[in-house]
Amino acid sequence: MAKERHIVLAVYDGVSLLDLGGPLEAFRVASAFGQNRIRRVHYKCIVVSSRGGQVDTADSVSLLTQSIRSLDSTEIDTLIVPGAFKVEDVIRDAKLIKWIAKRAPKCRRVCSVCVGSFMLAAAGILDGRRAATHWMHTGLLAQMHPKVLVEPDAIFVRDGRLWSSAGVTTGIDLALALIEEDCGREVAIEVARMLVVYLKRAGGQSQYSALLADQAESDADIFADLDRWIAENLRADLSVEALAERAHMSPRNFARQYARKRGRTPAKAVDAIRLDAARRRLEETDNRIEMIAEACGYSGEEQMRAAFVRALQISPRDYRKRFATSKLIVSD
Repeated sequence: MAKERHIVLAVYDGVSLLDLGGPLEAFRVASAFGQNRIRRVHYKCIVVSSRGGQVDTADSVSLLTQSIRSLDSTEIDTLIVPGAFKVEDVIRDAKLIKWIAKRAPKCRRVCSVCVGSFMLAAAGILDGRRAATHWMHTGLLAQMHPKVLVEPDAIFVRDGRLWSSAGVTTGIDLALALIEEDCGREVAIEVARMLVVYLKRAGGQSQYSALLADQAESDADIFADLDRWIAENLRADLSVEALAERAHMSPRNFARQYARKRGRTPAKAVDAIRLDAARRRLEETDNRIEMIAEACGYSGEEQMRAAFVRALQISPRDYRKRFATSKLIVSD
């Protein structure tokens, strides 16, 4: 007989529907597809609010919720606070914050998605603990709650029984990690496949790639096409002189303008884009490491290894073991 675990998602007016729906769907699929496994778990998900009844989301869709009072005699296994579009919506409900402060110590796991971390922080639960939140609000979380050890570049963070994830869709990453802990890796992989997402991450990865961070500047950015060309031609000559020629600028002017626009030199940008490409190949393919190094423009496996250790404090081989999306069979 499957063990039943109560997953309670605490919501409020202004909650983000995707922050809520992503984990909900992951737990539903896990219950449906984990029944034939040795570690069988049935998740009973309950969406609650301070007053119960209708809650208006940030997405113009209303939810019908249970009251937090209905859980007075219910043992909560995992408590999750989804995020919202506006931080002020998260911390407006004083009654819900007080209830979370009271119930959280009795839960096996307490989690937040995106800026839901602000509610956990307001309840005092994150004091002295490591936590993640949406990259746009890491500074604000640290400013408002100086006792919280904010990790600005993490997909999600686990500090004991406290889990916190970054922006929006990382709630699915968080749910998959919780499912893997409860049911094993095979069930988590099956859920990821059903949701058509990658089974990732054990934490500690950047919330956005080098290209995404650069492209966020502006669609009209004069270097956007160049960055895309670099990503597609990692084995080409990517020296400052060669890139300046493609940009129709002198090397000196190109290096100065690029650094001013990007906040880093062209060489460091090439390093970051090359590293992103290598990471994706390690996660998603079973190609040999020396083949990946060559495809990404490294002079050899040792140069790629040095780049990984310098940037991520982990070797390519260990990175693959930790973050591969499936049990890849490689002979490296």
